[in-house]
Amino acid sequence: MQKTDSSDIQKELKTAWSEAPSLEGSREAYLLHLADNSLILSHRNSEWCGHGPVLEQDIALTNISLDLIGQARNFYQYAASLIGNTDEDQLAGMRPERAFKNLLLVEQPNGDWGQTVLRQYLFSQYQYLLFEQLQQHADQQLAAICAKALKEIKYHLRWSSEWVIRLGDGTAESNERMKNAVEELWRYTGEMFMPAAYEQEAQVDIVLLKDAWNKKVASVFEAAALSVPGDCFMQSGGKTGVHTEYMGYILTELQYMQRAYPGCEW
Repeated sequence: MQKTDSSDIQKELKTAWSEAPSLEGSREAYLLHLADNSLILSHRNSEWCGHGPVLEQDIALTNISLDLIGQARNFYQYAASLIGNTDEDQLAGMRPERAFKNLLLVEQPNGDWGQTVLRQYLFSQYQYLLFEQLQQHADQQLAAICAKALKEIKYHLRWSSEWVIRLGDGTAESNERMKNAVEELWRYTGEMFMPAAYEQEAQVDIVLLKDAWNKKVASVFEAAALSVPGDCFMQSGGKTGVHTEYMGYILTELQYMQRAYPGCEW
């Protein structure tokens, strides 16, 4: 690893991100939203590395984490080229909490294995349907990134949905754990379909997305002997930088190297 010792770099980066850039309604903000979703979920999943219930599934979830990191890099690189005077490392490692635009769902704790796989399923089902739309987007670079990612997300979706069904339709204990996971996570799913200004600018059909997601989730839940919760208050804020108490702890760990050694390169 090479690092730059100049204290000027730390000062410049702190100044650059001292106030979270809103980029409200812009293409750059939407790219950061997509990148942040993948980065934060990847980090959460990576916490299972070496702790999975069996080696095969430990490796499977680690590979999903790597896929998500790759997606985040592609979005960050594209966003950096539009924003200017920054790069993917600064966007991931130097922005403050309020500048992150990820869904609240992806920053939720891992809990047990059931909660982890349910979180992955709920997000992957959303991401797959969203990227199916975005691969037809007028922005060719965005469309290309999403089209490439769909091949990976298809596996994420199959893997996570199979685990949801396996645990939900398994033993009495595994079914109870999945019910607890649904109760814990469902309140964060509504935010996916509350369009931020930058999503409206991107012309994503949220209504179509929501209807398709609800049908897919209901089908998987039925196979898993789980009930879709009724109407409840949906938490929101992540898309505009208002996060849960977990986000600060995630960034403390995730951003340590960039903040300790500004400008470091591997």
